[in-house]
Amino acid sequence: MRAVLMAGGSGTRLRPLTCDLPKPMVPILNRPIAEHIVNLLKRNGISEIIATLHYLPDIMRDHFQDGQDFGVQMTYAVEEDQPLGTAGCVKNIAELLDDTFFVISGDAVTDFDLEAALRFHREKGSKATLVLTRVPNPIEFGVVITDGADRITRFLEKPSTSEIFSDTVNTGTYILEPEVLDYLPENQESDFSKDLFPLLLEKGEPMFGYVAEGYWCDVGHLEAYREAQYDALYGKVHLDLPYSEKSAGIWIGQNTFIDSTATLHPPVLIGSNCRIGARANLEPGTVIGDNVTIGSDADLKRPILWNGSIIGDEVHLRACTISRGVRVDRRSHILEGAVVGPLSNIGEEAQINPGVRVWPNKHVESGATLNINLIWGNTAQRNLFGQRGVTGLANVDITPEFAVKLGAAYGSTLKPGAHVTVSRDQRSISRMVTRSLIAGLMSVGVNVRNLEATAIPVARTVLANLKVSGGIHVRLHPDRPDHILVEFFDEYGIDIPKSKEKKIEGAYFKEDFRRSPINEIGTVSYPTRLVDTYATAFEHHLNIGAVRHSKSKVVIDYAYAVSGAVLPELLTKFGCDAVVLNASLRQTAPAAAERDIMLGQLGQVVQALRATFGAQVSANGEQLVLVDEVGTAIRGETLTALMTHLILTTQPRGTVVVPIHATGAVEHIARRHGGQVIRTKANPTALMEACQANFNVVLGGSGDMGFIFPHLHPGFDAMFCIAKLIEILTIQERSLGQLWSELPRVSHRHQTLRCPWIVKGALMRYLVESHPPENLELIDGVKVLGDTPGDWVLILPDAGEPLVHIFVNSENRAWMDEKLREYQTRIQTFIEKEQGMKEAMA
Repeated sequence: MRAVLMAGGSGTRLRPLTCDLPKPMVPILNRPIAEHIVNLLKRNGISEIIATLHYLPDIMRDHFQDGQDFGVQMTYAVEEDQPLGTAGCVKNIAELLDDTFFVISGDAVTDFDLEAALRFHREKGSKATLVLTRVPNPIEFGVVITDGADRITRFLEKPSTSEIFSDTVNTGTYILEPEVLDYLPENQESDFSKDLFPLLLEKGEPMFGYVAEGYWCDVGHLEAYREAQYDALYGKVHLDLPYSEKSAGIWIGQNTFIDSTATLHPPVLIGSNCRIGARANLEPGTVIGDNVTIGSDADLKRPILWNGSIIGDEVHLRACTISRGVRVDRRSHILEGAVVGPLSNIGEEAQINPGVRVWPNKHVESGATLNINLIWGNTAQRNLFGQRGVTGLANVDITPEFAVKLGAAYGSTLKPGAHVTVSRDQRSISRMVTRSLIAGLMSVGVNVRNLEATAIPVARTVLANLKVSGGIHVRLHPDRPDHILVEFFDEYGIDIPKSKEKKIEGAYFKEDFRRSPINEIGTVSYPTRLVDTYATAFEHHLNIGAVRHSKSKVVIDYAYAVSGAVLPELLTKFGCDAVVLNASLRQTAPAAAERDIMLGQLGQVVQALRATFGAQVSANGEQLVLVDEVGTAIRGETLTALMTHLILTTQPRGTVVVPIHATGAVEHIARRHGGQVIRTKANPTALMEACQANFNVVLGGSGDMGFIFPHLHPGFDAMFCIAKLIEILTIQERSLGQLWSELPRVSHRHQTLRCPWIVKGALMRYLVESHPPENLELIDGVKVLGDTPGDWVLILPDAGEPLVHIFVNSENRAWMDEKLREYQTRIQTFIEKEQGMKEAMA
């Protein structure tokens, strides 16, 4: 039996540990991860191993050589020119694989029973068996769903939070028959999860999932690396340790001296040729490599020390990682989660604060306190992007230095010399962040078209005319007035997809941006006539004749968020009377309660002026709330239904795109007008992409997100929405209130529950498994269909908060109330049970 050991990874999220070391060679309990995998394969009767290498291949070859010293036969396949991907590198050695073979990741720690997995594979007659496991938080892994016979029916590679349908994930260990490699192209990059397995599923090849018992940890980031060390030391995973156990829970190598006054609290692992000084204190969880010196009175609480490190007298180490050859001088403190790269020197009485990373060969001066990464920037985060763009507390999370780094990260994903637009709202904090982003973009050789203070609909419209590679818009978050939101657009003005977000995150976390020479630094230009470009497109998609003869009076409330608004100028040009309220700029946005008060005042003004209708515009021109002629506010799902009704009345048989949780009234309305409804994931990018990808889309969006008119531009546009309303009301010679009264009476309710991140995956799996497949829709979250058409319950995990949302829709209010209570109770009970189990295990 042969196995392919995937050992080509560079481990960028483990840096600085992997700056000069491939990820599979990072030590766990003083042995490389790859060596633990080799031992696992050997224990399971697999002695022929082919290692695929790419990053620093000589390090692994020099360690294992022909494998004889490890009881196996090792051969190597090096990807010389470019990485071929997980499947491409196996295809490259297909001639060596003439029988059933294993593929196993070289950067995971596990003790799975591979022989049992092989028996399963053969009993099922499988062509490809994926070894699976269950994890508390599956967001960073490939989620896999199997039917009752263990046959794989669906999988999703590294889903967003709302896409999690199960907590059963792909471990990167596969059992394959050689013929499946025939589906892969020669000498091309390809991936098992993205390319081969979806193709096998499409072709109907027998592909099964084996849920393995035992321990598994993907050492994909620094926190997981420490967790794997501690789990191994506490015996949660079966690994072959390189040293003998001198006493219960204390492993010590050969030729190691420990002063008689030193204190060791098990479990502790100490390598060979070490020296532990007088009165040193080693707390449980401490791991010490070979050839390490620990000074007198040192206090070690769960640090991981690699080979050859020197720790001075009275040094305090707290759950940190110290790479090979590091010197930490006396009385220094290195705190939780900090990482010091190889051959660095930490001076006397210096302090490395929690989570800070020091790159290789760096020197921290005596007495210095380091609270940022030594190269540049703040402590690295796991994810930059949330449900929509990059968001954080203004001038706390989103700072000038953060924005410079973010701009450089984005620019590094583009070609040198590329052009992008940068725009913002009118607030000073947005101007500050925008200038920092521009500096970062210029530093990597990207040219900037600075649109300055511009409404988002205008910024999206002009993108295509400017022929740029993308754009950035900075504004206050529409729902959190103390937060900044940074959004990224593609060349068409659509929010960038998740794949592009991941590339920006990768560049951000690697911190190795390109630096342009002086003659290649990016430039800044200031395009003109932006509003004219928008106005031309605006007029082209509007029945100007109807608007000019409408004699409409519209009251627009800008809620102190804008000055010099575009829309009143356009409406005046078209002969409408536009009354503007609260159009001055306040640097702090009004809170939701204050906006509601202003909305009531807007209703009073509409009545007093006998206006056609009123609108409160927010989110820098993207969102709105309507007020009818008698002052009643129209918002949320009622607004979704109203806009659908109005647009389909004038454009029958059109297609409307709405998010998965939108009211079921839109289907009723669409049937009246011979139209169609497409539902998408509950995020703006999905809505924009669906509006562009499908034929005859006349409207997209919802009352909460805003509305898209795809023929105008790909984003949300409250300004055009108001003008379109004037046109429709004039043509139909009816009031907003009259049209509102014609909407179908569909009940739609929403409830939010707190749900810890680690429970979300298990909750979604429980909901999927506890309902018949024919009653489920898995577009986003889990939608359970009722017996009557139009009755449904949607459980949608929140992408940015530890919350889960319940939406219930029905024409029968009693059914809706009953289902809301039922699912609220079911979900709350499951969350409490899961939390109790996890606390008991802890």
